[in-house]
Amino acid sequence: MDIENISIPRLLFKMSPPVMLALLIQSIYNIADSFFVAKYSIEGLTALSIIYPIQLLITALATGTGAGVNILISRLDGKGEQEEQHHIIKSGLILNFFHFLLFALIGNVLISAYFSLSTGNVLVKTQGILYSRIIFCGSVGLFIESVCTKILQARGNMMVPMVAQVTGSVINIVLDIVLIFGAGKIPALGITGAGFATIVGQWAAMGITLFCVVKKYSLRGKIKWNFCKQIYVNGVGSIVTQSLYTFYIVGLNMILKTFTENAVTVLGIYYKIQSFFFIPLLGFQQVLLPLFSYHYGKGDNRWNKEILKCSIGFSVTIMSVATEIFFVFPEELIRIFSTESAIVTIGKYALPVISVSFVFAGFTIVITSYLQGIAMIKASLFIIVLRQIILLVPLAWLFHFAGLYAVWWTFPVTEIVASLTGILSVVSIHKEDSAINS
Repeated sequence: MDIENISIPRLLFKMSPPVMLALLIQSIYNIADSFFVAKYSIEGLTALSIIYPIQLLITALATGTGAGVNILISRLDGKGEQEEQHHIIKSGLILNFFHFLLFALIGNVLISAYFSLSTGNVLVKTQGILYSRIIFCGSVGLFIESVCTKILQARGNMMVPMVAQVTGSVINIVLDIVLIFGAGKIPALGITGAGFATIVGQWAAMGITLFCVVKKYSLRGKIKWNFCKQIYVNGVGSIVTQSLYTFYIVGLNMILKTFTENAVTVLGIYYKIQSFFFIPLLGFQQVLLPLFSYHYGKGDNRWNKEILKCSIGFSVTIMSVATEIFFVFPEELIRIFSTESAIVTIGKYALPVISVSFVFAGFTIVITSYLQGIAMIKASLFIIVLRQIILLVPLAWLFHFAGLYAVWWTFPVTEIVASLTGILSVVSIHKEDSAINS
């Protein structure tokens, strides 16, 4: 795609829809997965809420490594350097295969202790451990697909990753229905069936993207430790961002559990719903990262500033709409997953309060992507750590002394502080650039 002679709004809206559609289908799958499991058993839904942070950790390492590959390929494209890209691709694929082996080994050993720490319900623990072990052992599909997707997106190919994600998600949803509830001679497997459906869908997506990468690049590059290091350095922002979701959700779950396990379930439901409403923003983010990296490699800061302004305007608009929906329909959103009165009562208060944070979260996500793209790794990491370590869980612990409902205000307070910090960082960087160029 010729990105030099297209206006910024047109460029963004041309590249983003395939990514957004893929994310939409994935989000529908996430909601459908929880919906079907909830219909089978409420213990299964609670187990999914508890394992969700670990799934985020797997996704963080998989997609974060892919993001590092994506940034490097885009930056080398901007510089006009082609040969080294093949070494980056080979190194990224091997790294993520190693990550799969790591999770398959360590995850299976530690998962029992994790569930013992997270719940006292024996049925929740048993179902959660079975589901988790299936996910760990089959996660190679997710790890390889994540790198292949980012390789293709770095070269402007948004269609193949979209087809792969849609195919995998549709297969997943169909298998969910068959394997969770049973069909014909196939027995009802419950949450175990949901686990098998997930990994089959991931393998299908991997097959499509890997085929295209092998066909285009032939994997003739070499594994070089210097490139492995560069992948981690450039992907660390994405890895840390998503990894910290795991730790802060575990922390929040432990705080919420002191009130009731229904609050833990509500938090899990919120993240399923949130993923749907954040689709446009996250789709933009996946497009922005290679664009920022490409123009940084080319030395064109003017384009990056214009892209930043346009993307912030879009994020504010779309997140305002999401906030309005959470305010108007909180009970209806919760009832998609559960009609239990205790869960609905907690959820219809929690969702509007949390949604106050959406616009500020939009600012933060765009700004940290910008900082990653222009190689301001330390500034990006500081905002991420501030948002997800320094503020979120400590504030939740502090607020919990005022009661369960006060805990939900952790989200708006955290996002406001993080977004203001991000804005100040960008203003400072632009002032330094102006001083250097004057």
